Amino acid sequence: MAKDSTGRLHVTVKSGGKRKLSSKLWLERQLNDPYVAQAKRDGWRSRAAYKLIEIDDKYHFLKSGITVVDLGAAPGGWSQIAARRVGSADGRGRVVAIDLLEMPEIVGVNFAQLDFLGDDAPAKLIAMIGGRADVVLSDMAANTTGHRKTDQLRILGLVEGAAAFAAEVLNPGGTFVAKVFQSGADAELMTQLKRDYASVKHVKPASSRQDSSERYVLAMGFRGQPSR
Repeated sequence: MAKDSTGRLHVTVKSGGKRKLSSKLWLERQLNDPYVAQAKRDGWRSRAAYKLIEIDDKYHFLKSGITVVDLGAAPGGWSQIAARRVGSADGRGRVVAIDLLEMPEIVGVNFAQLDFLGDDAPAKLIAMIGGRADVVLSDMAANTTGHRKTDQLRILGLVEGAAAFAAEVLNPGGTFVAKVFQSGADAELMTQLKRDYASVKHVKPASSRQDSSERYVLAMGFRGQPSR
């Protein structure tokens, strides 16, 4: 254990055994990430919670009393923030978390274990909440292969699926927020979002790792017409 350039203690993970280099580097990054430590202290389930906090602090779309859908929600960091900000624990708003994986209960969050890419998923959600949503969130990332172009296509496909789902379930004026990765492959997606929403922009929160190409697309003012 040594100190880094800022004076903080830096944990180094030993390699060897069955641990791959990629696993070693990921574990080192987690152990030395101040947002990971802060999330544990604050009671958030993931460091990703701070990304949503930053985006909403600037653009104010998580309003008290609205209905929010969180796609690929596990482990639940974004659902926790959404529940806090819309007041769902107090009955003022509503948050629905969707994932293929089981997710431990969160106060103020309804969990639905289903595949949002299924043809009947939008209808199931609308029936479940008795209406449409005001915000659809997606902090999902596809499993990577290590092949850059393949991974970009997988990630883009997931975001396109989330955008199509949002277009089926959002109220007019609604908001869609999704994780994307910087590349030239998402031009068609951005064109479609600009047709469907009044305002579309990319944002990169300070809590997003600076060495990552990760960023978020923020589409606000849904025009109320299904994506084509």
